[in-house]
Amino acid sequence: MEPTKRLTRSSSDVLLGGVCGGLGQYFGIDPTLVRLIFVLLTLAGGGGVLIYFILWIVIPRDDMPAAQAHLDS
Repeated sequence: MEPTKRLTRSSSDVLLGGVCGGLGQYFGIDPTLVRLIFVLLTLAGGGGVLIYFILWIVIPRDDMPAAQAHLDS
């Protein structure tokens, strides 16, 4: 059986909070592309910053055990 894929913030590919690194790992794309999308969303009306910080709060770190991540969220 395949391991379950979890969306987590990256602790290795991090510039601010690891959100873009985690999204890149989850979707199998370059985190730089995810960062560019957030920049474009920010320039298009400021939504990128709000979405980023919401994801930073909601998505657990990848170094946090799954059971603890479930309890903390």
